[in-house]
Amino acid sequence: MTLAEQIDALLPQTQCTRCGYDGCRPYSEAIARDEAPINQCPPGGAATIAALADLLHRPRLPLNPDNGVEAPALVAVIDETRCIGCIKCLPPCPVDAIIGARKQTHTVVTALCTGCELCVAPCPVDCITMAPRDSDSREPTPDMNRDRYYAHQARLTRRAHEQAALLAARKLTARTASPAAAPEKTS
Repeated sequence: MTLAEQIDALLPQTQCTRCGYDGCRPYSEAIARDEAPINQCPPGGAATIAALADLLHRPRLPLNPDNGVEAPALVAVIDETRCIGCIKCLPPCPVDAIIGARKQTHTVVTALCTGCELCVAPCPVDCITMAPRDSDSREPTPDMNRDRYYAHQARLTRRAHEQAALLAARKLTARTASPAAAPEKTS
């Protein structure tokens, strides 16, 4: 196991980007290259910082307040009476914890939500809030978060390839449907 993989295994896998990186894996790679401090992960908090310090034989640091504060686990909540079904919250959810369709009310699958807050800003009607996770609600595990994140990324990549192939096919069809003008016959 590489150092980056060992570091990644210690992160909570919320994929929240509060560390300043596009997800937990890029952050772990930056730490492994000694390009990022170990105290940038608010969801992991002091426990994750301590684990990283022990792994890397570095001093324990307080959480960098520029990245956020350590707090109880949160979960996204959609006020379904205000949701307009715009689907703007779906793409940013790194683990596909929000379900819904265009012009349909959306909802959050609490058991899957990492509390990353990435769905809040895109909502044009401010119907998404963050609330403390219920004590009887089981928080998703880092391994589950990681698996769902990679599945989400694979789906986005697959869709991008499918769209590119469709556009290429349309362009080819358009070119073959309108052939260049045939030369005029002279008599």
